[in-house]
Amino acid sequence: MATFKAIRIDKTDAGQTVGLGDFDDNDLMEGDVTLRVEWSTVNYKDGLAITGKAPVVRRFPMIAGVDAAATVESSSHAEWKRGDKVILNGWGCGETHLGTFGEKARVKGDWLVPLPPGMSGREAMAIGTAGYTAMLAVMALERHGITPERGPVVVTGAAGGVGSVAVALLGKLGFHVIASTGRPAEAAYLRQLGAADVIERQELTGSAKPLARERWAGAIDSVGSTTLANILSMTQYAGCVVACGLAGGIELPATVAPFILRGVSLVGVDSVMCPQPLRREAWKRLDGDLDRNKLAAITSEIDLNGVIDAGRRIVEGGVRGRVVVKLG
Repeated sequence: MATFKAIRIDKTDAGQTVGLGDFDDNDLMEGDVTLRVEWSTVNYKDGLAITGKAPVVRRFPMIAGVDAAATVESSSHAEWKRGDKVILNGWGCGETHLGTFGEKARVKGDWLVPLPPGMSGREAMAIGTAGYTAMLAVMALERHGITPERGPVVVTGAAGGVGSVAVALLGKLGFHVIASTGRPAEAAYLRQLGAADVIERQELTGSAKPLARERWAGAIDSVGSTTLANILSMTQYAGCVVACGLAGGIELPATVAPFILRGVSLVGVDSVMCPQPLRREAWKRLDGDLDRNKLAAITSEIDLNGVIDAGRRIVEGGVRGRVVVKLG
């Protein structure tokens, strides 16, 4: 095809524009693998790029989208051949490299991982960067010795993409999961995913004390700011908090007290440039540790025509679970 449909972001003197239109495949960027994109998904970062509410996009024009489940159309990379089924997450796609809300993409083969044999492309994108980040966070807790026997684990932003998958993963692994959400109406949904308790976001949004009552052994936080500060102050001795998002803000108004008086660890998770061995381990774990029925229950489907609206809604906190995008 000479042209293909894509969500295109442009910048003019009047500001950023975004729309669904044609893109010439001759303008695809350098790479040794060309993909036919079949499924993508809408992440919080995609919403920021589409709305322009954060400077995610750093070249124009840009095709939005950070995730893809795709078939290799052509390849000069040693690992990949025509017809291979692959997953792409991150690596600057939708930011500095043309992204995946389009029917074609050209990328570096070193960025790709194989689609697990027991997983469909749709399921892979129902997981997407949000779910893959959640798995990386769970693995980080495990590396720091957080087991179900250690005590509860709290998940913030629990009704969102990262949070929903994290709750489902931790619940299946036997953890007592405390789900924190700003949407109390989603309590039943979160309990169905595996949450034992549901608390309202307001419990974690006030000014944080240096140390508060110990409530959990571990945490997965996608909110940041005062929420993360409160999480840290309430973490048990030798507990671990994994930070993987900033939906509530980039600042951290905390003290060193949890670290030097309780031995709490604060661990960061990056999914964008995550090394291949860890990336592949996460996808292998997702293939075995994530309940597919629960994944299906949190997933809705759109096509490219619905991406811009979904991007706006996810930034406004109006999306529950995961949204997959069917292309072609």
